[in-house]
Amino acid sequence: MDKDYLLTKIKELVFQGEEDQAREEAMKALEGGIEPLDIIQTAIVPGIEKAGEYWKEGRYFIPDIVLSAEAFKAAMGVVEGELKTGKSQKRGRIVIGVVEGDMHDLGKNIVVAILQAGQFEVIDLGVNVAVNEFLEAIKNYRPHILGLGAYMSTTMLNMREVIEALTHNGLRDNLKVMIGGVPITQVYADEIGADAYGRDALDALEK
Repeated sequence: MDKDYLLTKIKELVFQGEEDQAREEAMKALEGGIEPLDIIQTAIVPGIEKAGEYWKEGRYFIPDIVLSAEAFKAAMGVVEGELKTGKSQKRGRIVIGVVEGDMHDLGKNIVVAILQAGQFEVIDLGVNVAVNEFLEAIKNYRPHILGLGAYMSTTMLNMREVIEALTHNGLRDNLKVMIGGVPITQVYADEIGADAYGRDALDALEK
């Protein structure tokens, strides 16, 4: 089995939205001894990111993205199952969600998958998450990190509200806040008092 060939094949199957084949090839990769994290970082995530780039460029449309997302989930389901059987100690707990008014979840789902693969415990609040929902999650789960996502310039303003509410309610100390999304920059992260800015999923894992 050629490792590079198989990983490239998985990447293209995810990109092309071939759900069943992506699942099958991910299984083959695991059976061939390729590390789960390697499959995720080298094949599955680059495949969905390529689809995302095509979407931005107008070369992919909603049906294409939906198919790619299903192939992404199928391949990730196989690999995540293998990760969960491991005995590795969790590196930390993260609460993550897309801020209120924003229904875009593809980027968030990629980040969640990468963080879980990196042995973080992830509590995914989903999309359109209100400020009070973030506050309740912080109180209940006591995470080390809070991840806020926004994919529109109009909704990114709600990130500031979440951070201000955390401070007002005495929940900001000992909590690292990381933000990310299409319109987000390091300048904006600094402006609203976030601790870190994730340029993409792998960048978020490294930080």
